[in-house]
Amino acid sequence: MSSFVSDIGAITWFVLIWLSIYFIANIWIFLWRFFKLSNIIALEKNTLELLYSNHLPIRKSIFFSILDSKKYINVEVLNVYKLEAVKKATAGLSMLSVISSTAPFIGLFGTVIEILQAFYHLGGDGKISFDVIAPIISKALVATAFGILTAIPAYSFYILLRRKAYEFTTYLDMQINIIVSTKNTDSKNVDSQSIDSKITLK
Repeated sequence: MSSFVSDIGAITWFVLIWLSIYFIANIWIFLWRFFKLSNIIALEKNTLELLYSNHLPIRKSIFFSILDSKKYINVEVLNVYKLEAVKKATAGLSMLSVISSTAPFIGLFGTVIEILQAFYHLGGDGKISFDVIAPIISKALVATAFGILTAIPAYSFYILLRRKAYEFTTYLDMQINIIVSTKNTDSKNVDSQSIDSKITLK
């Protein structure tokens, strides 16, 4: 291990540190977003159940303020609230996508640079054999391996959080459908009552 640490070049060190930062960011973003999304999904699921039973949503829910203040409600207004909520809920997912896409290439860059430097120095000696090349290549491939190791959990976390975000969006869409249908039903009832009152007056 000590010989490996002493033999790798500055570029490889830079690549390994870069990938280590990526790896830590992977774990941090996943834990932060996973628990955050789990909480808001539970909240919006509870809100959906309240709307089913014709109750006002929970105060912390997305559509509470607009329903509580009796603002003008239509699909467009509700969709604006939904898009803003989804934007906040999916913060950090693009970073996971970037990490999963770029980490293997960063590792490969470190490997290529390490091999190029090794062959440059070996070429001057004129003594190149498999026994000499094999350790150089194996050390150089560490950067590529670490890049792949970083990319796999990043992509897995990205897919899991995308699924969570889809579940959150689905609950919001169902709430919008219930709110709009309830509004339409109430307006029809009001119209029918006004018609009945007019007929009675005549």
